[in-house]
Amino acid sequence: MGFTDETVRFDLDDNKKQEISETLKIVYNALEEKGYNPIVQIVGYLLSGDPAYIPRYRDARNLIRRHERDEVMVELVKTYLSDQGINVK
Repeated sequence: MGFTDETVRFDLDDNKKQEISETLKIVYNALEEKGYNPIVQIVGYLLSGDPAYIPRYRDARNLIRRHERDEVMVELVKTYLSDQGINVK
């Protein structure tokens, strides 16, 4: 199977977006409560896929693994761009 020059479309439904948002809040709080830098730990997980970046505390590791990493990144980028005043669809 080879690569194509065509752009691939990637969309998430609203329910999935809400689930990801809630999961990130829980994971962030769990990391912070355990004394970690939440942003660095979440980025480490998203880049590497290694669940060891996320603690088991408050079931954070299991919760974040329910979502595909690319789906989480899509939501993070969309939220960031929206906060910058860009009309994200």
